[in-house]
Amino acid sequence: MIRVIIPAHLRTLARVEGEVRVEVEGVATQRAVLDALEERYPMLRGTIRDHVTQKRRPFVRFFACERDLSHEAPDARLPDAVIAGTEPFLIVGAIAGG
Repeated sequence: MIRVIIPAHLRTLARVEGEVRVEVEGVATQRAVLDALEERYPMLRGTIRDHVTQKRRPFVRFFACERDLSHEAPDARLPDAVIAGTEPFLIVGAIAGG
């Protein structure tokens, strides 16, 4: 099980509290986690990734193990601690402006 922490507005949309857990078959990657998340919570489709291109939406960032994974390849393997469930995969809404 992969532990996923999503922003408060997406938790409201998905009608969940706290972190969510998703099962990923095969290699645990960003793409696999997001696929599993969108399958379990279809109302999140298009909120984290573009419907057509499947690219990360602007102002959405991915973190794990104190690392920004936002610009890594979507099919890169996630850190072992995330796969083991000891660390969560975080989806964070970035803030812009000054």
